[in-house]
Amino acid sequence: MQSALWERLRDFDAYPKPLEDFRIKTLGGGTVTIISTICMCFLFMSELMDFCTPRIQEELFVDSSRSHKLRINIDIVFPKVSCSYLSMDIMDSSGEQQTSFDHNIFKKSLDSKGNPKEETATAVILNEHKKEGKGDGDGHGHDHGEKEGEGQQSSTSTTESTAIEKKGCGSCYGAESKHYKCCNTCEEVREAYRLKGWALKNPQEIVQCASMAKELKNVFDEGCQLYGYLEVNKVSGSFHIAPGKSFSLNHVHVHDVQPFSSSQFNMTHRIQSLTFGENIPGKTNPVDGIEGTATEESTMFQYYLKIVPMTYEKLDGTSIFTNQFSTTRHQKVVSSFSGEAGMPGVFFSYEISPIMVKMTEKSRSFGHFATGVCAIIGGVFTVAGLIDSTIYKSSKVLKKLEIGKAG
Repeated sequence: MQSALWERLRDFDAYPKPLEDFRIKTLGGGTVTIISTICMCFLFMSELMDFCTPRIQEELFVDSSRSHKLRINIDIVFPKVSCSYLSMDIMDSSGEQQTSFDHNIFKKSLDSKGNPKEETATAVILNEHKKEGKGDGDGHGHDHGEKEGEGQQSSTSTTESTAIEKKGCGSCYGAESKHYKCCNTCEEVREAYRLKGWALKNPQEIVQCASMAKELKNVFDEGCQLYGYLEVNKVSGSFHIAPGKSFSLNHVHVHDVQPFSSSQFNMTHRIQSLTFGENIPGKTNPVDGIEGTATEESTMFQYYLKIVPMTYEKLDGTSIFTNQFSTTRHQKVVSSFSGEAGMPGVFFSYEISPIMVKMTEKSRSFGHFATGVCAIIGGVFTVAGLIDSTIYKSSKVLKKLEIGKAG
């Protein structure tokens, strides 16, 4: 009974095997077999890599996560301006005073060839602008620096940390106030003058600024790399990097470039990196590597950025909040001769989209992978069989024709 069962099963064999003596192995068949095996291995590896690579599913919805901070990562090189005459300002269109945000900004001096002059960078301190009236009316001049029309927006400025141990009480040369009763450093004298709205025309006559002559000499012979990050409120705003020390005077944003003129500054720059948020797979940064070349002095570079918030959810369930952006850039010469308003510098204005993109990693099912592998093997095997059969029959026909001609 058992042998009868095996006989019945043998009847269902869809792959009958001919006797070994009746099998014919040809050179063409061997070649087709090797090529088809290589093809199957290549397609199998491709299918395996596709199976191991998660798919990205995208969704769009209204962004309601205004509580998140916007992280700005920046790395820009200015080869024609020294660090001592570069300042960075941040404007927030919400009107909120930007005094408590996280930051970690550094300046690194570069030589004329773009190489770092020192191994360590100088930390940058972010302070709120101090505001003062039109002066004390005691006969001093009011020669202001270049003005930037930013309205009554709040702003912060970066100034180099130059605090030293105070010894005695140095003179402020008539600019004493409740903020500065003593001036023991050149920076304190300059700040005291700015609070009064005065210009420091002859720093070489100031005792505290005795070493400033050498610094002024290197302003255009050195470069500067400014890098780090900021975390600001997630609202539209702007930030810029421009020459001179900045402050607010009568609700107007002012840059003091004394003893130079703004037309002397060459704001040629290279954006090594500018990102908003963390990096994720497939994220593109459209301004990385861009070089802005000032063909004339006193050139203003403007970058308009459209930021789209993004949430990236990994396979393990962790989420990354980041942003992608597009950019439009312009540049113009600003001077009294060109008739264009503004000041030399690099200006970034960003606008945040109300739409958020959610990207979710999805893994493929094993069943899908197995189906693909079977399709590869079956398809290649079938096509290889057809090719082998065609080659074999063609060779037989050719042999018959040769025999017929010989006969």
